[in-house]
Amino acid sequence: MKQRNNRLAVIMELIRRNKIDSQETLVKLLEKEGYSITQATLSRDLKILKVGKVSDGLSGYCYALPGEEPSGEVENSYIQDVRRGIVSFEFSGNIGVLKTRAGHANSVAVGLESLNLPQVLGTIAGDDTIMVVLREGYSREDLVETLKGKVPELDD
Repeated sequence: MKQRNNRLAVIMELIRRNKIDSQETLVKLLEKEGYSITQATLSRDLKILKVGKVSDGLSGYCYALPGEEPSGEVENSYIQDVRRGIVSFEFSGNIGVLKTRAGHANSVAVGLESLNLPQVLGTIAGDDTIMVVLREGYSREDLVETLKGKVPELDD
């Protein structure tokens, strides 16, 4: 049990420090750290740690730990997803409808939620449309101001 706990700690540190795109890559990094494990064991470890894959902002995905602030690189990938995807947005009260390029709604919604914008209560994504619910007390202008701070190229 102690070895598994140590291995889990090493896995978390490797994911924090590296952009890891596959279990094969992670197995190789673990071997360099002195851990020899099978892919099946690694899969169980990743499940225990609730590790998921997030967009790397280019053309692939990398592992990320839950509940942690995005690293600069991962946050930049979310910002790129938002920048590339949003076509227009319109609000009525605390409900917003964001139009995206076809097929980009999910990645933009994940980006908006992962950036932990205080104004965003939640999103629902379709193929090219996202419904954004703003938290009580926040306005469209508050969200636009925060978004422009993170994505300066964004036009409203």
